Amino acid sequence: MSATIPDLRQLRYFVAVAEEQHFGRAAARLSMTQPPLSQAIRALEETLGVALFARTRRSVELTAVGADLLPEVRRLLASAEALRPLAQSLARGEAGVLALAFVSTADYGLLPLLLRDFGARYPRVRLQLAEATSDVQVEELVAGRIDAGLVIAPLPPRHAAQLSYVPIAREPLVVAMPSALSARLGVAATDDWHDEPVSLRDLADAPLVVFPRHLAPGFYDTIMDCYGAAGVAPVVGQEAIQMQTIVSLVSAGMGVALVPQSLRHLRRTGVVYRPLAAAAPVIETGLVWRSAEVSPVLAAFIEIVRAHAATGGR
Repeated sequence: MSATIPDLRQLRYFVAVAEEQHFGRAAARLSMTQPPLSQAIRALEETLGVALFARTRRSVELTAVGADLLPEVRRLLASAEALRPLAQSLARGEAGVLALAFVSTADYGLLPLLLRDFGARYPRVRLQLAEATSDVQVEELVAGRIDAGLVIAPLPPRHAAQLSYVPIAREPLVVAMPSALSARLGVAATDDWHDEPVSLRDLADAPLVVFPRHLAPGFYDTIMDCYGAAGVAPVVGQEAIQMQTIVSLVSAGMGVALVPQSLRHLRRTGVVYRPLAAAAPVIETGLVWRSAEVSPVLAAFIEIVRAHAATGGR
């Protein structure tokens, strides 16, 4: 009984006979004798249930079905021949898919650098990017819905045993304030950044715009400790889960915010970024992934990340 699915050998034989239009020449081209070639073509026709060639004593020609089938068979063979180099590329991490999540702060400094270098080295890898807070990323990682995430440290202790983490960049917090408030403090802003530091004591009466603590407890506590060190009890005026929203609320005059220094690249009309007068707390951004599941593509991305970490995330 004939096989129900043609094999690649039969398809290659079909193409050779179709191109040579002669069983003898096709057999010579394939380095075989004619009888087994003729048998293989008949087996292919039986499998497909159609005649592919019209035969006479002196010639062989494609039937209408055979002629229509020929370009499809060529495409199938080309795809099959591409499997080996594709498999090798996948094994080397040079092709595939990487599902990567990132905190909004990374979008204004670290993320573009990583994507630029990774894309230049691995252009065949398809990236699936999603913005999410650190707590959401950890849950998505544990559930297996993303491969890695750019998060703000620290990680939740309950998942530490399942995850690996590499720090990439550390940066100080700066103050994002309404430009009108900056002017009242003696700095008439003409652009988005001023090097003249500001004390949190001078901002004691300004409401604080901040992340909800349950979403980013480490980040929230760092900000509160900073106020505490300055002897100021902040009044939380608004909470928001995205840095873009926090800065927009500052622009609307709803208060001030402590944000990573890289966020000063996020420009909003009416917002001025200024350094803190006292020693500014530092936040750390790093890459996290499931320890037990490191695909070749993810390993390649981790290599890029480690190279950036060695230069302080620059």
